[in-house]
Amino acid sequence: MKMRNLKIYGCGSTLASTKIMFGDQTRYRLGDGQTILDLAEVAIKKALEDAGMKMSDIDCIIGGMATPLQAIPCNAALIHERVALGMDIPAMDINTTCTSFVTALDMAAYMTDCGRYSRILIVSGDTASAALNPNQRESYELFSDVATAFIVGKSDTDSGVLFAAQKTWSEGAHDTEIRGGCGLLSAFKFSEENKEDYYFDMKGIKVLKLSAYKLPGFLKESLEKAEMSLDDIDIIVPHQASKALDMIMPRLGIDKSKYINRVKELGNMISASIPYALCDAIHDGQIVRGNTVMLIGTAAGLTSSMVILKY
Repeated sequence: MKMRNLKIYGCGSTLASTKIMFGDQTRYRLGDGQTILDLAEVAIKKALEDAGMKMSDIDCIIGGMATPLQAIPCNAALIHERVALGMDIPAMDINTTCTSFVTALDMAAYMTDCGRYSRILIVSGDTASAALNPNQRESYELFSDVATAFIVGKSDTDSGVLFAAQKTWSEGAHDTEIRGGCGLLSAFKFSEENKEDYYFDMKGIKVLKLSAYKLPGFLKESLEKAEMSLDDIDIIVPHQASKALDMIMPRLGIDKSKYINRVKELGNMISASIPYALCDAIHDGQIVRGNTVMLIGTAAGLTSSMVILKY
């Protein structure tokens, strides 16, 4: 398979200001007056500094985020207002919930490889704490508010996307959802009687069972199409879905030494889960140039996404 030319030039991330402990699990939630846009702005500045670039070097902004900041415009336009006001850089959203960054990276590789754009800013992050149900403990204690930013573009080195895949099994569409707030159940219909519809609702056992059933076949088929094996992968960055990560990965034949697990200290960061772990691994030297890296995860839908890239 032809590699799509793409280089990660820089990345940055930031955590919400309020640190909360649930037993031995650490989570981060937005403080008073803090928004995910504030976090995104900090992450973008870090990414630009890491890449040695300015906003004027960017020719496309992608909001790879799971939840809308407001009904319209798109998240990327609101990010644009923060960091690129007065510039005419195109801004767009790509949303596959928890795997939005993976899908955005996949699409960005097409955009840069064909020459449409040369430097793309991908921003991921969500306000998980805004819609958590305190009566649903498994989800209430799981999530953190985090933002990440990556600058990717055309490469003059041997780096890029080697393979990508995505599948959706809509029998799981209602296992992870927020029913209220949009077109099917507008905010104007909120009441004390239906307020549960406006909270995040996760049927954890059903999601786990469907993921455990579908993921092995998804991974096997993807590796076959890529003409690769797990031995060809240097490191795997999975979606930090829950504490069940250490149960799912062995079922996929993946040894604990081969993947990153940050659930205990960070939790599920929704669309920022994979890019946050990826950025940390790059800055820590866990991932170095020439490494073959697999990004893989499941998302609401039920959707599974994968990108194999040469860093």
